[in-house]
Amino acid sequence: MPITPNSAPNPTQKIPGIARILAVGSGKGGVGKTTVAVNVALSLVALGHRVGLMDADVYGPNIPLMMGISDRPTAVGDRIQPLEQHNLKLMSMGFVSPGDKPLVWRGPMLHGVIQQFLRQVEWGELDYLVIDLPPGTGDVQLTLMQTAPITGAVIVTTPSDVSLEDARKAVNMFRQVNVPLFGLVENMSYLIVPGTDQRIDVFGTGGGKRTAAAMNVPFLGEVPLDPEIRKGGDSGRPVGIFGDTDARSAAFMAIARHVVASADAQGEVKSPSFSIDE
Repeated sequence: MPITPNSAPNPTQKIPGIARILAVGSGKGGVGKTTVAVNVALSLVALGHRVGLMDADVYGPNIPLMMGISDRPTAVGDRIQPLEQHNLKLMSMGFVSPGDKPLVWRGPMLHGVIQQFLRQVEWGELDYLVIDLPPGTGDVQLTLMQTAPITGAVIVTTPSDVSLEDARKAVNMFRQVNVPLFGLVENMSYLIVPGTDQRIDVFGTGGGKRTAAAMNVPFLGEVPLDPEIRKGGDSGRPVGIFGDTDARSAAFMAIARHVVASADAQGEVKSPSFSIDE
């Protein structure tokens, strides 16, 4: 499959066939952002939607492992054919550059590959394209938001003060670029000791809810620190595939339903209009 990092398709136009784009971001790494993105995308599938998942975390593409697929995409003419797993269409740099070799690319090259993933992949007709952003507030995030009509964003944090400090930066970034904030998710909120009802607040308690309230952002709930969620991602069978039939996916199903309600309430998505201070 040809990847041409310097290609730059026409920006800000609506992507044919894609009704809504959901960006999943975080202020810092290690908070389980990809876990949330994968399971929310699968929960949207469980709700009956046609969904694609684009891995924009080009430096740490974990979606191939979490989705249990390692094939290489093919091309038909100049159109890249996405892979598919669990009824979810997929594109990731991990399919193109697998293994442990690091990707050493800078701004213009990142811009090109993100545009290629958006506009030269044969996504078909999708109700939602979920984009797993890299952590932080850097080039990839700004490239995406300056060149694609993002319907809304979900921010992932943990309850710890360090994570929340960076989550606030992510919230302010999305606001600066006029991307609607669908809400804040507190991941790894608590641990239930196996075989008991004892709850341990490993990273603190209530920080996500307090931060969401202080910043006037919807709070989308707590996702527990559950070994089964980790096992699902490591084995290529994320808990989101079970939909409403399994309690382990309940938090992700609730987030997905909120995303749908927020997108429905928003109506027609407009192209972004903003400027970034140099």
